[in-house]
Amino acid sequence: MDIKRILQKHGFYFKKAYGQNFLTDEFLLDDIVTSAGITKEDTVIEIGCGAGTLTRAIAKHAGKVIGYEIDTKLTGILDEMLSDFDNVEIVFEDIMKQNIAEIEKNFSAGYYVVANLPYYITTPILMKFLEESKYVKGLVVTVQKEVALRLSAKENTADYGAITAMINLVGDAYLIKHIGREQFLPPPSVDSAVVKIVLNRDKFKLKSVETYREMVKIAFGNRRKTLCNNLMNSLKIARAQAEDILTSCDIDLLARGETLSAEKFVILSDYVYELRRKNG
Repeated sequence: MDIKRILQKHGFYFKKAYGQNFLTDEFLLDDIVTSAGITKEDTVIEIGCGAGTLTRAIAKHAGKVIGYEIDTKLTGILDEMLSDFDNVEIVFEDIMKQNIAEIEKNFSAGYYVVANLPYYITTPILMKFLEESKYVKGLVVTVQKEVALRLSAKENTADYGAITAMINLVGDAYLIKHIGREQFLPPPSVDSAVVKIVLNRDKFKLKSVETYREMVKIAFGNRRKTLCNNLMNSLKIARAQAEDILTSCDIDLLARGETLSAEKFVILSDYVYELRRKNG
């Protein structure tokens, strides 16, 4: 389809506030959906349908597509773009204001998220599904290249951060494809990349998700400081106690947050959780 002609026909103008940058290459869009491994047995939630170019690609592969779009000005465009498909439902709501548990009542068999995410809200959307969802099987998202590097980073690298540790608790992230800014309409000021997150909520046996989140937040609260110093400042404990915690968890006393794998964060959070239970 001639997306530029359709946009002009409907008098559409791009809104920077919504981070609207549309992918138009049908081969690229199909490649993104193929990388997700979507089949006709699958339900897919798309976030930010835009002009429906990715929605069309998903609909060709999936059994059911539920798209969330915040801009009601795209109604006519989406109607035209998706007129060939009867397996698509568009919901004109802000996904960040939706209750994931309510959405999932109809998808207990599981579903996937595939989206070209607006840059300004990438992390909140990912964390919403990672923390609140019970049934999402995986996510394939197009995001800003720098964010993609953080999502898929390994420990002991500069890109490794809090969101990486949170993803690694419940799954694994892989950088699938780089996408140049020239592939978008209109072109953004940065390049993008596609990241695939495969979820496995039984990856670790964890005593307290809340304590895990707390330890990750503490560890990356001040990247320049050692984990020992961050524990002292955040937990209001003496150096000797902070060092005892790290030693008990077999963590180097000079370690910083970016050196800890998800497995080490699990060990640390479990230890702190049990220590608090013991001390009341």
